[in-house]
Amino acid sequence: MAVDELDTRILRLLLEQPRTSVREYARILGVARGTLQARLDRLEREGVITGTGPALSPAALGHPVLAFVHIEVTQGHLDDVGDALAAVPEIVEAFSITGGGDLLTRVVARDNAHLEDVIQKLISLPGVVRTRTEVALRERVPHRLLPLVESIGRTSKG
Repeated sequence: MAVDELDTRILRLLLEQPRTSVREYARILGVARGTLQARLDRLEREGVITGTGPALSPAALGHPVLAFVHIEVTQGHLDDVGDALAAVPEIVEAFSITGGGDLLTRVVARDNAHLEDVIQKLISLPGVVRTRTEVALRERVPHRLLPLVESIGRTSKG
């Protein structure tokens, strides 16, 4: 999907001021409310905007330990293991990957002992051959999309 300069400005506002009303966004951007709403609807329909809920902190929810667990799966069982991972609440993301392992999960835990319990649960899933865990020490670049949006906006002008 092509993202033009107005789309970029809209996305920037959504990222910088997520609790502002559509009417206020339209005022800030100097466009009609209907124009803005049509753009927002298109961006949602095209899958550019994928959610509007709050961003939650696992650490503030009592799960400050973050680990990335690589999971090697028995051939032919990737879907079954993926479905089983969805039932583990401490897994906040899971991806099929290339390279070392078949799946990469982002896991949160209350402490290291809890992390070990989660890993043991993963190892016991049918179809899991082995796991490899890397514990995150410190977040260096928080999840962000604004620099990407700005980069795309600069490209669309040119």
